[in-house]
Amino acid sequence: MKFLELFGRLKSVVIGMIHVKALPGSPLGRLTMSQIVEEACREADVYREAGVDGLIVENMHDVPYTFHVGPEVCACMTAVCVAVRRACPSLPLGVQILSSANRQALAVALASGLDFVRAEGFVFSHVADEGLLNACAGDLLRYRRQIGAEHVQIFTDIKKKHSAHALTSDVTTEDTARAAQFFLSDGLILTGAATGDPADPRQLRDVSRAVKIPVLIGSGVTLDNVDRYLDASGWIIGSHFKVGGHWADAVDPDKVKRFMEKIRHLRK
Repeated sequence: MKFLELFGRLKSVVIGMIHVKALPGSPLGRLTMSQIVEEACREADVYREAGVDGLIVENMHDVPYTFHVGPEVCACMTAVCVAVRRACPSLPLGVQILSSANRQALAVALASGLDFVRAEGFVFSHVADEGLLNACAGDLLRYRRQIGAEHVQIFTDIKKKHSAHALTSDVTTEDTARAAQFFLSDGLILTGAATGDPADPRQLRDVSRAVKIPVLIGSGVTLDNVDRYLDASGWIIGSHFKVGGHWADAVDPDKVKRFMEKIRHLRK
């Protein structure tokens, strides 16, 4: 299994989130690229020293998000990802580009030597806070082959957070997971309704039974509740690792170390 080859384990993989500072051209962009790269690498060093299993780089500070992601975003994210790869040459690394810029993320991953991307809107339509988001699996996997990036794994959100799901209210989470598996997703991501909100452990149980590909938790995992998600293939953690538990603040080295100490104990 590609997930096992990448992370060396099938359960309890810890993936730390690097929330890249607002990029040039975005409404909140204030820093130079050298400052943005320096901060991303500083966070990568904190995570690496604490012993996380992987990292994902995301442009979450680029609010408000748009479906019309410009070439400057791809260029800037490539610069950041190349620097993080150099800082962590042996750590599995991924990238997500908001909003739902999944083809752009694949291109950045290929150019930067990364291992995976996180993709939203893989199957079924969503009414997101950015607008209507349609499924992309067919086009995305064809694009991956076209550019020679088939070694880059695609982990896909199920029932995207920050979205209304009235259009697909008759489609269960398990049905959505099965559809993503059928459309060749490399792994599924379950989340709560918004950034930092915990996922439903019952959904983890039900989806894990419904599919045969890795199932990760993509929001709301903390030191106090991680025991509820031990059956997950992995956890993507951002907010809990930040000062005050808020995604936009700096990574807290002590919080990351305490979490990893607990995980190492649970893995014994």
